[in-house]
Amino acid sequence: MKRIVLPLLLAAAAMAASAAGFRDPLDQPAQASRLAPKASLSAVARVGAGLVVAGSRGHVLRSDDEGRTWQQASVPVSSDLVALSFPDALHGWAVGHDAVILASSDGGKSWQRQFDGRQLGPQGAESPLLDVWFDDASRGWAVGAFGQILSTGDGGKTWTGLPAAQSDNPKALHLYAVRRIAGSLYLAGEQGLLLRWDDKAQRFAALSQPYAGTLFGITGDGGLLLIHGLRGHALRSVDGGRSWEPVATGLQVGLTGSARTAEGHWLLASQAGHVLLSRDEGRSFQPLKLQRPLPISGLATVGQRGLLLVGPRGLQTQNLP
Repeated sequence: MKRIVLPLLLAAAAMAASAAGFRDPLDQPAQASRLAPKASLSAVARVGAGLVVAGSRGHVLRSDDEGRTWQQASVPVSSDLVALSFPDALHGWAVGHDAVILASSDGGKSWQRQFDGRQLGPQGAESPLLDVWFDDASRGWAVGAFGQILSTGDGGKTWTGLPAAQSDNPKALHLYAVRRIAGSLYLAGEQGLLLRWDDKAQRFAALSQPYAGTLFGITGDGGLLLIHGLRGHALRSVDGGRSWEPVATGLQVGLTGSARTAEGHWLLASQAGHVLLSRDEGRSFQPLKLQRPLPISGLATVGQRGLLLVGPRGLQTQNLP
């Protein structure tokens, strides 16, 4: 009996010690680190003449010289951050694990908490927010795991959860992307789920599209709507999602990032380090030869002919071929 009880007592003591040393990421500010540019990063945004990136442990960095040097921002949490939205050069939002929503009013140099999972109840922190979109400094949306949809009309002073009945997502599938394209607001997620806000019905209505796998991203402009996801799948629509054309990418890996070049061309990036370029409004994509292919979560153009890539191994800049 002693040989059984003693290990149990030791295990209990170890668990208690671990619990005593645990600090909730929501209660611990992000730590300053010279290695932050090499830590796992998930999102990048162009902010006026600057760039902002965000990632693990609440790390947010800003560059004012096209990615040559970076300054770490003051962030009140150490939760992992996965998405950014800046509707103008000053106002920005970041979302991530623990259902956290942060806001900045100085172009990403400092951040304040507006919302977190504790406001969603006992299980709220287990439902990460995975993307965010703001039309302007007042109106925004945040989406995430288990079909979570939050909205604000006052710049994030208050956030309201959308009732399940106002969304064609009966399985509460994860939502990975929210974007407004040509005046319409779209959501994308698991199992090919694609939703568009219906002003008349005041709900997100499902759109039919031919791919049944997970969708990671939405991009486009004017008449072009482009969605992308697992196994190299990308589809384009020029009629607001009523009909779709599959786009050949030549890849079998997840397409995790998208961006537009200064010339108006479209870029797609993969979790395996590929970057594809389209010069014909998304009808076809060709691979770019990169000097150092690394897994990519997000990308942005820098300077005249450069790319800023962020991912699990930090950030890097490369020249466009």
